[in-house]
Amino acid sequence: MSVAGRALKRTRDWARGAAERVRRHAGPDRVVRRRPCPGGMAVSVLCYCLSLTPSLLPRSWWLQGLAAGVSAAFGYAVGAVLQTFARFLLRWAGVRIRPHVRRVTGAALGVLGVAAIVTVTAWSVRWEGQVRRAVTLPPQVVWWQWALVPLVAALVGALLVLIARTVRLGTRIVARAFDALIPRPVAYATGVVLVAFVIVGVVQGFLLNAALDAIESGASLADKGTGEGVHQPGLRTLSGSPASAAHWDTLGAQGRNFVGTATTRADITAFTGRPAEDPVRVYVGLRSAATLDERAALAVRELERTGGFSRRILAVMGTTGTGWINGQGSKPLEYMWGGDTAEVAMQYSYLPSWVSALTEDEAADTGRALFGAVYDKWRTLPAGSRPRLLVYGESLGSFSMESALDGSLARLTKETDGALFVGPTYDNPLWKTLTARRRPGSPEWRPVVDDGANVRFAQVPKDYAIPAAPWGEPRAVYLQNGSDPVVWWSPDLTLHRPDWLDRPRARDVSPAMQWYPLLTFWQVACDLAGADSVPDGFGHRYGTMPTTAWAQITRPPGWSEADTVRLAGVLESVPEPGLLD
Repeated sequence: MSVAGRALKRTRDWARGAAERVRRHAGPDRVVRRRPCPGGMAVSVLCYCLSLTPSLLPRSWWLQGLAAGVSAAFGYAVGAVLQTFARFLLRWAGVRIRPHVRRVTGAALGVLGVAAIVTVTAWSVRWEGQVRRAVTLPPQVVWWQWALVPLVAALVGALLVLIARTVRLGTRIVARAFDALIPRPVAYATGVVLVAFVIVGVVQGFLLNAALDAIESGASLADKGTGEGVHQPGLRTLSGSPASAAHWDTLGAQGRNFVGTATTRADITAFTGRPAEDPVRVYVGLRSAATLDERAALAVRELERTGGFSRRILAVMGTTGTGWINGQGSKPLEYMWGGDTAEVAMQYSYLPSWVSALTEDEAADTGRALFGAVYDKWRTLPAGSRPRLLVYGESLGSFSMESALDGSLARLTKETDGALFVGPTYDNPLWKTLTARRRPGSPEWRPVVDDGANVRFAQVPKDYAIPAAPWGEPRAVYLQNGSDPVVWWSPDLTLHRPDWLDRPRARDVSPAMQWYPLLTFWQVACDLAGADSVPDGFGHRYGTMPTTAWAQITRPPGWSEADTVRLAGVLESVPEPGLLD
């Protein structure tokens, strides 16, 4: 026999021996049983059907199939536990169910389950059409794609159940290996602990860390790039220019995009018909200085160098995870105030927002450091010659700026001259406080706080007139779409029905949407994946809505509603990246 043949024989003998040892410890247990658990299948079908009910946003067929598969697997686990508990109670009570009764019941449940899957899948096309219509999309869906939903769900659900049964089998094998040495309850407890330890170690130490490392590596490379058509500026009014202490190659990709796409004096003059100035844009990247305090101090020095503290408008801007600032939020001020503006921002991460959100402390600390440094310098200026101090943030950037003010309305009204928060997250401290103390009867999606004295919530222009009471100074605006899962997703959805599902509902929330414990939490979490796949004004897309908001907050002299509409038309071409930024 050749060397390769002997090696193959030894490998085969080892595999057979290992299989025999596994069988000896596993006993009669198998990963796959002869038939599924009837109770598990019943609850699985129920959860599948509920997962097809309307949520906040329309979904692609594959995303709906994935959501339905996870829901079905969860339902199977719950049903299996309930059946085991019911079987225990029946045995304790001395009740014995005859085999033919179990067979008939199982067959009936199978027929009803198939009928329910077919019926609800077909009916869900109508529900999906209602959700699409609410966000102004055509209500039709491609029928053959939607017919794939139960197939995708079955594959995903079966895979998850198979993984769970494999883990259970592994636990029993380990427990029986200790059965001869220690008491059986201790052996099973030991098996559970060891298998859990191995799973957590593999998931966290290998899968999760490897995934995060890959994401960070990719984000780091992207942060070193520069957007198409973006070049190093030559104006002294911009960071990254030859005169700047915040060097061009340290700003990060989004910082370079921010200063490299600043509105020009010529563009402003062409729009207003009046002479304009070159706007000031200051940006400090993670690589611009070694520490957080040093970066904040550099931002202030850049404002001093560029003359930012002598402008009429000074806006402190919070960034998203990658360091992005939406041009729809930064450009309107420059047009409205003839370029007599200064905008300053500071990067705290280059990771996508959904990853950066796991470490919110970085966003909060950066917001506090930047606003604190700018405010300390600003308040030393003569009161009559200070610029109007504004704060702005979108999504995670709004969390950063709220944290800079310690989530305090008193600080906002005392230390700023206006604020705009777009698409706030559920964890925004000030947003949570204001929403909780809203006037009874005002909806959660458009709350009325203190009769609208300083803060108003809007989705459409007419919302600024609600309530009809006077709107004083300073003014703060929250832009939040009724269908934005970034705003409405919260751990509270697991067990508590949200107020935003009360009547009346926001115009873009389907009237057919209902709340279900646990399931709605999962439904809205899935909506996050499609938060940017809808038209402007819905989901997490706010388009030119900040243009109207800035006009309401700052009220530029000589500015009219017609100017706002005209500017919104000009800014429709400003690119708006997605939620991953």
